[in-house]
Amino acid sequence: MPKMGESIMEATILKWNKQVGDTVEIDETVLEIATDKVDSEVPSPVSGKVLEILHQENDVVGIGQVIAVIATGNGEEQPLPSPAVAETPSAEQPVNGRSKAERLEEPVHEAAPAVQSMSESGRFYSPLVRNIAKTENISMAELEQVKGSGLHGRVTKKDILAYVERREEKPAPGAQPAPVQQPATVSAPAAVSLSGNTEIVEMDRMRKLIADHMVNSKRTSAHVTSFVEADVTNLVNWRNRVKDEYQKRFGEKITFTPIFVEAVARAIRDFPMINVSVEGTKIIVKKDINIGMAAALPSGNLIVPVIKGADQLNLAGLTKVVNDLADRARANKLKPEEIQDGTFTLTNVGTFGNVMGTPIINQPQVAILATGAIRKKPAVVETEYGDLIAVRQMMFLSLSYDHRVVDGFLGGSFLRRVADYLEGFDANRQM
Repeated sequence: MPKMGESIMEATILKWNKQVGDTVEIDETVLEIATDKVDSEVPSPVSGKVLEILHQENDVVGIGQVIAVIATGNGEEQPLPSPAVAETPSAEQPVNGRSKAERLEEPVHEAAPAVQSMSESGRFYSPLVRNIAKTENISMAELEQVKGSGLHGRVTKKDILAYVERREEKPAPGAQPAPVQQPATVSAPAAVSLSGNTEIVEMDRMRKLIADHMVNSKRTSAHVTSFVEADVTNLVNWRNRVKDEYQKRFGEKITFTPIFVEAVARAIRDFPMINVSVEGTKIIVKKDINIGMAAALPSGNLIVPVIKGADQLNLAGLTKVVNDLADRARANKLKPEEIQDGTFTLTNVGTFGNVMGTPIINQPQVAILATGAIRKKPAVVETEYGDLIAVRQMMFLSLSYDHRVVDGFLGGSFLRRVADYLEGFDANRQM
């Protein structure tokens, strides 16, 4: 199982694209996995034939564990088996004292968790789920009542742990039918008491993760939001003038997002203490400026791909990266490392016609900037002939920041500096 970021320690196998006996080319997708951040495809590091699959679909596997064995054309087997295989409940896969060839001669299906962990109803339970159930003394009949959020309704680690928490809050169901039925009778009205034209929709996996992340952020950080209004007339006029030629020259559509990212990166260089995270009582200052950009998915969920080293890219480079990440985000083609290590986040609420917002901080960062819709408004313009009223392109910027480490002076000064860079955009700038 490949490493997919500092904070990710395990992943769930969603689907095997290859089976035992199939040939595979280098970089060809072998399986699809899911973490608490993103779904991803795992490519093969070598060409060869799949000899063993050591973990089944919906198993939660730790980073670094062997999940499959591939025989290469030169007779070698990669990767070599590790003790991680013995962590499954299968006692029929000894390692010490037996050769690899001897173990391969044994029928693989005899030790496969999918066979041993299938209930009479046909529902699959991974070794991890079954171990938790055994530890918590949860019977198979009780386990069958646990609602699963995994693929095809399978019970995941989070499902079983959440059930255990709820179970501890009330007496465990007894052997007699009456106590088992009583909780169901009490809770049933919540599901059927709805009246009128209503529908109950279960959150999908990503929406549950987003919900947990947002609640955790509010619980962790002391949120404060500041606002400024910026005159971005020069910026808008420049983009309108060059967008067709820009696409011909660079093969990319230029949106406002890379221009916003450029301004944010410049402001972070001016105020580096906005580019930090908090660990206990320590402030971790990040030297890299990695700006995440919130992207809406067709499903309605949200994901935040990260522009690494944003301060090192010119506008053409930022445009290319922004467009590429946005396109692959919508196609669910992002790699796990492309949503990791962000140090600051930008969200464009103006995309939805909103003039401003109060975004929630993307932990463990300490600030997030929202850019509102650009609207034509009457504004006072200072000229050599005095103050005049003119129609200008105006936009609100809002910065939510963690008041534990970012006070009003720093947060307000940084936000004003971003606005200054946008207002000072050179309308005669060359591409």
